Amino acid sequence: METYRYIVYLHIAFGVVALTTFWTAAFLRKGSPRHRSVGKIYLLAMIGVLGSGVPLVVMMMGQGKPVTALFLTFLLLITGNACWFAWRAVRFKTQRARYFDATFWSMASIVLVAGLGIVSLGLQIDSILLQVFGMLGVVGFIDAVMSQRRSVSNPRWWLKEHYSAMIGNGVATHIAFFSVGLRNAFPGVDPGLAQSLAWFTPLLGAVVAGIWLSRRYGRPSTAPSGKASLQVHPAR
Repeated sequence: METYRYIVYLHIAFGVVALTTFWTAAFLRKGSPRHRSVGKIYLLAMIGVLGSGVPLVVMMMGQGKPVTALFLTFLLLITGNACWFAWRAVRFKTQRARYFDATFWSMASIVLVAGLGIVSLGLQIDSILLQVFGMLGVVGFIDAVMSQRRSVSNPRWWLKEHYSAMIGNGVATHIAFFSVGLRNAFPGVDPGLAQSLAWFTPLLGAVVAGIWLSRRYGRPSTAPSGKASLQVHPAR
């Protein structure tokens, strides 16, 4: 039990760093040295979150909570995938074919299959939460297909991939915060309502953020020539 408690504290500590650096990077000028530096700290913190999450899943299996363990495993998978895509989008922003390679599609396919599995599990136990979040794996795969097609005519394809992945990371970060914060800040709130707010509010916020960012950054450049298009940088 002591080991479990220490791992939870470590998980929370990494989560606090991730939440802080997420918003710090969000308000810094995109593409600036500070934005990149804070972004690296965020991704390192998320590695800590993911790493400390693995033993928690194992312990939950040992405690006879297989559904919770499977669901959290899926969340770790899609979050880790989003972190990896966010990094790769910047790393290979001038190498579109290398970004959309076999490894990319392998990971997208794994998330798709895992998502369908979670949806199926949610239908069996009548859990809306599992059904909705399981569909993220399906939606993510569809978005990957559409993104590859659109990237051919959009020199800023990598920027869309980067902020989409970071939005996904933001959902995971805020769900973890709200799951603990709401419960402690409002102990008198109905547990079911608190859980719904903690899980679905960040998801709704992600939809709004995705629409706003797509309108601001996601449209193809109207540069008159191919050479000019390649020189487009993230908006400041």
